[in-house]
Amino acid sequence: MTSYAAPSTRPSDPAVASMRLAVVEVTRHRPHAPEYHAYVDDMNSRVRATAEAAGWRATRFAAGDLGTDELLRVTADADAIVILGGEDLSPRLYGGATGYPGEGRHDPVADEAQLAVVRRAVARRTPLLGICRGHQLINVALGGDLVQHLDDHDGVHRTPDAPVDQLMHPHAVGLEPGSRLARALGTEPVVQSAHHQAVGRLGQGLRVVGRASDGTVEAVEHDSAPVVGVQWHPEDRGAPVGQLEALLASLAASVEVGRLAASAASRTDQEALVA
Repeated sequence: MTSYAAPSTRPSDPAVASMRLAVVEVTRHRPHAPEYHAYVDDMNSRVRATAEAAGWRATRFAAGDLGTDELLRVTADADAIVILGGEDLSPRLYGGATGYPGEGRHDPVADEAQLAVVRRAVARRTPLLGICRGHQLINVALGGDLVQHLDDHDGVHRTPDAPVDQLMHPHAVGLEPGSRLARALGTEPVVQSAHHQAVGRLGQGLRVVGRASDGTVEAVEHDSAPVVGVQWHPEDRGAPVGQLEALLASLAASVEVGRLAASAASRTDQEALVA
């Protein structure tokens, strides 16, 4: 697998050290699925740890445990947001039917809370990275829908019939040259994924910037907001070295661009008042 050079930002970098990152997961409690929860929790922990090693002030928040109002409150001052993987979204949110192949538990409280966070991020132009479920959330939040089940007998997107900790499958993704993700990862990164659903009809303002070899949508970016989604798991232990770091560095760069733009706008306003 391709590895990525360590990003130039370090914990001593004052720009990154002042950035607050909200790491938003589904829940901190899955007593009905202990093995699955342990695997997901390990990946979620790696996002926070990796962000903190790069200098972010990172905090984890569980959407299903907090609910919409509280999640919006505790993430209101975040400079950037990462929404992580987990359970399938409830099909009622995108007009889908229940009873589809591979359907498991849904968490409607987490669904509504995370959708609200995505919509606010787009409205405020807050940099946001969606991973797997988070990628699909971005699409549904903006009016898109999902392919409810991939008949992936060839194992492109997951390892068929494997235990939870062995579902991840490496494959290449073609990224659109010039996209934010291609600038961070190159145009043909190898990724780790384990999903049975995918982005279908695109939400408003989104464009596809990455596809797998079978045409499945693997990455989206918003046209005007610094919001991106990836269907794969850069936080998995088997992912290429430095891939998560590169994505977090890209997120930090978006924060810095926003700060510079806000500072320039403020100076313009002050100059107008003086004139």
